[in-house]
Amino acid sequence: MVEVYRDSALGLPPLNTTLAHSMIEKTKVFKALQGFRGKKTDLEQLAVLLVRCSNLVVQQPLIKTFDINPLLALTDSFIALDARIILHEPHISDDDLPVPAIRPYPIQYIQQWNLPDGTKGVIRPIVPEDEPLMIEFNQNLSTDSIYLRYFHHVAKMHLSSHQQLARMCFIDYNREMSLVLEIVVQGKKKIVGLGQLTKVNGVDTQAEFAVLVLDDYHHQGIGKKILDSLVNIGRTEGLSEIFGEIVTSNVAMKSVATKCGFTISSDNESGVYRAQLKL
Repeated sequence: MVEVYRDSALGLPPLNTTLAHSMIEKTKVFKALQGFRGKKTDLEQLAVLLVRCSNLVVQQPLIKTFDINPLLALTDSFIALDARIILHEPHISDDDLPVPAIRPYPIQYIQQWNLPDGTKGVIRPIVPEDEPLMIEFNQNLSTDSIYLRYFHHVAKMHLSSHQQLARMCFIDYNREMSLVLEIVVQGKKKIVGLGQLTKVNGVDTQAEFAVLVLDDYHHQGIGKKILDSLVNIGRTEGLSEIFGEIVTSNVAMKSVATKCGFTISSDNESGVYRAQLKL
């Protein structure tokens, strides 16, 4: 039926649920999936299914074609009525196998870490689905924390806009790495810390760092842990230098950078400290 009605949508692996939903919405059958005669399909489960299929293709580069057709959509589940997988020819070497156009999610940088009070947390690279959590994160920042991070006052409404958060949450992991510290509070996920490592344009061996922690979670070693994690990632990714600018009034961040091995120098003209670490 897909071939007859030419109903298709294109997406490049690895997919995330945001991209998967976008693909679903581009199909002609999307309207029927939303609801027909009182019945509708669980589109969230369908998006997860697409993501899992995408991950399978990324993790198994020998797969040339992966086809599920037809896929029976029920109200609460899906059934693959037929499927096939075609592998690349045996004579093709591993070096000649195709690679994803987009770098897969770097699961190797996920780590468990507990707060001093025993609260369990996980430090992981950011994902597009973090946008709602990042809205809450930005809304809970004090004006002082915002100023110390961005060197000028920024409206929380701007920080929480979809345009701003899309740039922050949907990133190219080859060019930048953003880590979040996620905990669970009263059964709900909550981001309490953010660290960013961004490569200098045109220079693949140098990157700038930035760290931001919710005010209610200061003085718990979160900033140092996130910065240490960024430094370790920098080494793994082959960087030669990590640097950052710290406003002179941000004494806490200067202390954290020093503890992480950074050399601190001051620029009297700009009124900022420059933290630098050779790897």
